[in-house]
Amino acid sequence: MNPVLSGHANSPAKTQSQVPATSIHRVMADGVEIFYRVAGDAAAPVLLLLHGFPTSSFMFRELIPRLADEYRVIAPDLPGFGFTEVPAKRNYIYSFDALAGTIEAFTEALGLDRYVIYIFDYGAPTGLRLGMRHPERVTAIVSQNGNAYEEGLGDAWGPIRKYWSEPTEENRDVLRQNILTLETTRWQYTHGVTNPEAVAPEGYTLDTALMERPGNKEIQLDLFLDYASNVKLYPKFQEYFRKSKPPLLAIWGKNDPFFIPAGAEAFHKDIPNAQVRFLDTGHFALETHAVEIADAIKDFLDARGVSDRREKELSR
Repeated sequence: MNPVLSGHANSPAKTQSQVPATSIHRVMADGVEIFYRVAGDAAAPVLLLLHGFPTSSFMFRELIPRLADEYRVIAPDLPGFGFTEVPAKRNYIYSFDALAGTIEAFTEALGLDRYVIYIFDYGAPTGLRLGMRHPERVTAIVSQNGNAYEEGLGDAWGPIRKYWSEPTEENRDVLRQNILTLETTRWQYTHGVTNPEAVAPEGYTLDTALMERPGNKEIQLDLFLDYASNVKLYPKFQEYFRKSKPPLLAIWGKNDPFFIPAGAEAFHKDIPNAQVRFLDTGHFALETHAVEIADAIKDFLDARGVSDRREKELSR
């Protein structure tokens, strides 16, 4: 059976005509031309998907159609990634505060005043800044290997931690030569996967091609350095969790060398009712477990009344 056509665990299988189409768009926000993918009924609850390094909204290609029958699913490319374009005259400073500011402007340009956020990797510190700034807008959080705790940082962060403590050109060049390569990007996709050969090459090949654009590697190195600002902000993220108590599902590739399972379990400290699930896969869990993740999201949000189906039932 074609997995793209398989339905929610509690729903009949969809036919080809029932699979919501994904369209691509661009919008100016914060002086940036943001590329984004969207699918689903414009009146349905919004699910905002935020990608990580070194990928783009392309990573959600299997997830979007599986959610768009119940949600308005929107996935932007962050500045410096994918097909979002930052004009040179914008003089953009690549930091996580800046990424969050741009995505905040993006949500406002689209008139999004309430949404669920799906946070992965870099999408976590970006999305959680939105939550802190506008807790009333975030109706729930799905964290797929999106970390907010020191204990969630794995040993794979070693070279980048060294760069934080000694931001020399030599350490910057070590990262340039050893992380910003096709081989390392492929490793991020396949490490911890039971059958690495099953991971389609399109994702890591596209990521590498886009990273090879003139100037892009320097952008990535700037963000590596600024990631230390996220770690310093972890206590503030945790305070946001305690105060606002957003419903949270942590669904985690348990073999991720960057964000280890302890980071998922740690959500219980500040959101006792958080749901935590582990999948036998790596960092890019959607490459191998899109069906399981989509079903878990639907079950989680349906139980909390955050779904198009639930709203239609209540309106009858």
